[in-house]
Amino acid sequence: MYDLIILGAGPGGYVAAERAAAGGLKTLLIEKDRLGGVCLNAGCIPTKTLLSAAKTYAHALEAESIGVTVKEAVFHLDKAMAWKARVIETLQKGIAAMLKRGGVEVVQGEGRLVKPGTVRVDRTDYQAKSVIIATGSSSVVPPIPGVKHPKVVTSTELLNIAEMPKKLVIVGGGIIGMEFASFFSMLSAEVTVVEMMDEIIPALDREFALALRKALPKVSFELGAKVQEFSDAGVGYSRGGQKNLIPADLALLCIGRRPNTGGMGFEEAGLEITKTGVKTDECMRTNLPGVYAVGDVTGRSLLAHSASRMGEIAVNTILGKKDRWRGNAIPWVVFSTPEVAGCGMTEAEALAKGYEVVTAKVPMRLSGRYLAEHPGENGVCKVVAEKSGGVILGVNMLGTGCSEIIAGAALMIESELRVQDVKEIVFPHPTVSEVMREALFEIK
Repeated sequence: MYDLIILGAGPGGYVAAERAAAGGLKTLLIEKDRLGGVCLNAGCIPTKTLLSAAKTYAHALEAESIGVTVKEAVFHLDKAMAWKARVIETLQKGIAAMLKRGGVEVVQGEGRLVKPGTVRVDRTDYQAKSVIIATGSSSVVPPIPGVKHPKVVTSTELLNIAEMPKKLVIVGGGIIGMEFASFFSMLSAEVTVVEMMDEIIPALDREFALALRKALPKVSFELGAKVQEFSDAGVGYSRGGQKNLIPADLALLCIGRRPNTGGMGFEEAGLEITKTGVKTDECMRTNLPGVYAVGDVTGRSLLAHSASRMGEIAVNTILGKKDRWRGNAIPWVVFSTPEVAGCGMTEAEALAKGYEVVTAKVPMRLSGRYLAEHPGENGVCKVVAEKSGGVILGVNMLGTGCSEIIAGAALMIESELRVQDVKEIVFPHPTVSEVMREALFEIK
């Protein structure tokens, strides 16, 4: 008999297991594939590893402008893939060691929820006082004619290609699509992004979306376009009643993800599932007693760090500690080139919610370090604040390195700091983070 059984060892599941073990709970973690889930094995980590390699190559080609000559820089896809594999293996071993150190038992196999408190793997039933469902999500594959063509892949397959495509069509201009667009365009592939909406990354402040597109001159964009079919000839799409064809060696399908809820006994056990995922309250409790759900499977926030936080909330609730999900200050990042990051509300979102706001926008080049380290790049930082009290509502940034800064904005928003509060905080110099403070000084 266990205190807790966790289904799924992604960033929601394994973090919950670590926190549960630290809290004294006898914990069983069940995973049908590999520790780390999609994030470690076919998502966050492999994409960032490959992007780092591509950025290093691009920097080598541009290095002469800052006084460094690199002779015959060559990108080797096979070696980059081997490095990616080593990074994944190292992190997998780290997770396994952490779980072992905490006394978490790990079972390899596909778990099935029989009833609250009972999970079956193969023919063995395991019992626990509580169960956390952390089964993640999978790529959406729509019923478009030709979608099963060998040239059509999801991000999982694309991360394991052996040959660089000369012409790549990316169907979907969301976060995943833009990261792959950056990667392949840096390596001289001809990249076209086909997006059904009238702008990429719909949740992003529109002026930042436009700025990101302008920062990727080697990528072609077909906006307001609907894909009709995939074929040997390429990707067929329509816009305004006109049909068009884009030749392609490879087509990446990344139009979204759906929660993994089927085939694991959830519905049979009586678990309430909506169109977006497993329904939970703010403490991650489902409608079944003692059963919790965290991460992508809930549909709340499809981000690895959100999954980890939800896992902590579920464990804290089980341990009797007061905790709840607060989604107003979840930072997000597009690891494109340049990066885009945000936290809180955009100006449009704040206005739609009835806030009277003040905003300020400053160029990242105000930072001496940014100017010195990123020649030729034109980043920007925008801050949104409540007009009456000056409470900071949102921050958006475009520029290399903003992924490492946006956590500061999350702290400001989560703590409900006012513009004046942050003006009185000393930021280290010279750092790019100073740009956020400079933007706040533009708000009167």
